[in-house]
Amino acid sequence: MGKIKIVKPGLLTLVQDSGRHGYQQFGVPVSGVMDSLSYRLGNLLVGNPQTHAGLEVTMLGPEIEFLDQMVIAVTGGDLSPAVNKTAIPMWESVIVQKGDTLAFGVLKTGCRSYIAFLGGIDVPLIMGSRSTYTRGNIGGYKGRALRAGDVLEVAVPDYSPAKRRNKKVSKEYIPKYSGGIELRVTMGPQDDCFTPEGIKTFLSGLYTVTNQCDRMGYRLDGEKIRHLNGGDIISDGIAMGAVQVPGHGQPIIMLADRQTTGGYTKIANVVSADLPKIAQAKPGDKVRFTRVTAHQAGQLLREMENKISDIKKRCQAADRPENGGRPTRIVSTRFLKLKIDGRDFDVKVEEIG
Repeated sequence: MGKIKIVKPGLLTLVQDSGRHGYQQFGVPVSGVMDSLSYRLGNLLVGNPQTHAGLEVTMLGPEIEFLDQMVIAVTGGDLSPAVNKTAIPMWESVIVQKGDTLAFGVLKTGCRSYIAFLGGIDVPLIMGSRSTYTRGNIGGYKGRALRAGDVLEVAVPDYSPAKRRNKKVSKEYIPKYSGGIELRVTMGPQDDCFTPEGIKTFLSGLYTVTNQCDRMGYRLDGEKIRHLNGGDIISDGIAMGAVQVPGHGQPIIMLADRQTTGGYTKIANVVSADLPKIAQAKPGDKVRFTRVTAHQAGQLLREMENKISDIKKRCQAADRPENGGRPTRIVSTRFLKLKIDGRDFDVKVEEIG
């Protein structure tokens, strides 16, 4: 069992995993990571299952002392990570030694970083999850954000840390974060509560992320979206990425710590593949919405899952003796649509070097 000590907590550093599923009927939010893509890739880089707990860091990073040797990977937004004041690469596994210190500097891109640890952060399972829901004081480390002096345990991996050295995500798979964000959405479930002009405003307007943005949701500012008869409805369930529009006409994107039900109209839902984009947005960033069909949303999700699968294969291939410890390089990946005997097929073609 390894340990880490929090020397400085940063702005908001939380133990998170893939979320607490199956309890929304009892009013317990899913919670979990905001950017599932960065989180999952971090776990793959260090050799964990994709659902192991790590740390989610927001805007201002913590300072962490390693009380034992371990393997880490930092993914997501670039907050200038450094070990012993020497910059370390992101999207790559790194071995750290007992007594080393990880700290963060200037925020360069994005909003949230994820720190994965080989073995995963070992805190008690609460309702099947190690994720932190601070509003309910549930899960994670004592149900709260980390503080100076906290000591967390990291589970013992089932193989030597040396095997996980220098696993990397190829550049073409690393997300690019910018202030201009296109979010693809499927319309509904209450898009019929808006005027035609309101729908047009929503799909053509440019919105700004306000200071009222947190793990519960992002309030945007822009041209008012007009309802037919007000923004109130009988409360119903709220999905991750739901775009609520209360009576004031400004959209709110509901995220990881969202309430389980709500009584405001939902004009659309951000597709799963684009949720990591809004999770990395910060105040002042610009957002546009683009309409897609449910079928297109499914295709986008499959493409994201295929990329994650490719990275997983590369990490596994790098461990095989026949590869000499060197990863197989996927030079390019193309996604094609074929029609054979009247049936449609999605085909992935890889060039491997």
